[in-house]
Amino acid sequence: MKTFRIALFTGNYNHIRDGVSLTLNRLVKFLEDAGMDVLVFSPTVDNPALKHNGRMVDVPSVSLPGRPEYRMTVSFSKKAKMELETFDPDIIHIATPDFLGYKALKWAVKNNKIIVSSFHTHFTSYLKYYRLQFLEFFAWRYLRWFYSHAHQIYVPTPSMADNLKENGFEGDLRIWARGVDTTLFSPSRRDEEWRERQGFRPEDVVVTLVSRLVWEKNLEIFATTVKRIMEKYSHVKPLVVGAGPARQKLSEMLPEAVYTGFLTGQDLAKAYASSDIFFFPSDTESFGNVTLEAMSSGLPCIVADAVGSKSLVDHGKNGYLVPVSAPEQYVCAIADLLEDENLRKGMGEQAFLKSQNYSWNQINSTLLSYYKETLNTVHR
Repeated sequence: MKTFRIALFTGNYNHIRDGVSLTLNRLVKFLEDAGMDVLVFSPTVDNPALKHNGRMVDVPSVSLPGRPEYRMTVSFSKKAKMELETFDPDIIHIATPDFLGYKALKWAVKNNKIIVSSFHTHFTSYLKYYRLQFLEFFAWRYLRWFYSHAHQIYVPTPSMADNLKENGFEGDLRIWARGVDTTLFSPSRRDEEWRERQGFRPEDVVVTLVSRLVWEKNLEIFATTVKRIMEKYSHVKPLVVGAGPARQKLSEMLPEAVYTGFLTGQDLAKAYASSDIFFFPSDTESFGNVTLEAMSSGLPCIVADAVGSKSLVDHGKNGYLVPVSAPEQYVCAIADLLEDENLRKGMGEQAFLKSQNYSWNQINSTLLSYYKETLNTVHR
C-alpha cells in the first residue's frame, strides 16, 4: 500500500480520556500500523489522562471557563506551523471545528491541501444544558460554513448524517462508525463475587449508567427515573460508573447508588457484564460508545431516542428507545425488563449479537479507504 501523510487536528487527544480521544488514538495506531505517516496537533497538559499513540505537536491552550478539565486552543504557534509545513501532509484531517480546526482549515485552503473532517460531538445539543439555546442558529451557521470546505465529512451514524442534512449540510457525508473490543467487553466477564463486594444480592437487578458525570448526559433523568423505579421494585439497585464535576450533586440526588468512580480495562468490562440493564438517557451523543460496550457485554439497553444511540438500539429487540420529550416512558421501559426475566435476557442476547458487527479493524479500514479515494479523486 502506498504511504501518504495525514495531519490530524483535534481539541482533545490525551488530556481527557473520552470517546473522542480514544477513537482518535485507535485510528492513529491503525494508520501507523498500515504504514501511513501521521502527525497530531492538539492541546495537552502536564499530566495527561492517557498515553497517546503517534507523534503529537502541542498547541497553546487555556482551561475552558467553567469546565477546567477541557482545554481551549488560543493560537497556532509559529513552531507548530513550522512542524506542519515540514511534514507537508497529503491530507488534513480536522476532528474539531474549534480555533485550532479553523487555523488548520485556513492553512489547508491556502496551501491547496485535501481537507477531510470528522464529526465527533453533537455540539448544538449541548447548548440547552447551559441555557444558550439562542446561539443555536449561529452555531449551525458556523458549522455549515466550516464543514463545507471538506472534501469528505465522516459521521458515526446514519441518523447523525440525516440530522446534518436536515440542518443544511450538503457535503460528501460518509459513515465512519465506532468500534468495540469484543474480547474485552463480553458477557463472560460477569463476576458474582464482584457484585457481592459492591453490596448487591444475587436476586438484585442492577441498573447501570457508564458516563462522564456531566449534566449534559441527562444525569437528572437517570436519578429521578431510578428513584421512581426503586419505590416499586425493592430489588432494583443502581450502579454509576464514571467521574466528573457532577459526581457530588448526583450522589446527593441518588444516594442509594453504588459509585465506582472512573474504571478502565477489565475493571470496566467486569462492571458492565456484572450488571443487568444499561440505562443511558443522554441525548447529546453523536454515536454512543458506552451503549455499544454495554451491548457487547450482553445488556439490554434503554437509551434516548436521539441521534447517536438510535442507530445501535433496535426498539423492542435489543432494548428500548425513549423519546427525549417523554422521560416518564423510561420508567415503563425499565419496568418491562424487571417484570420479565426472559425478555431481559433475550434482549441482552440480541444486543450482544448486534455488537459483534462493530470491529475496530474493519471500521478504521473503511476510513483508510475513504482517504485513498479522496486522494485518487482530487489528484486524478
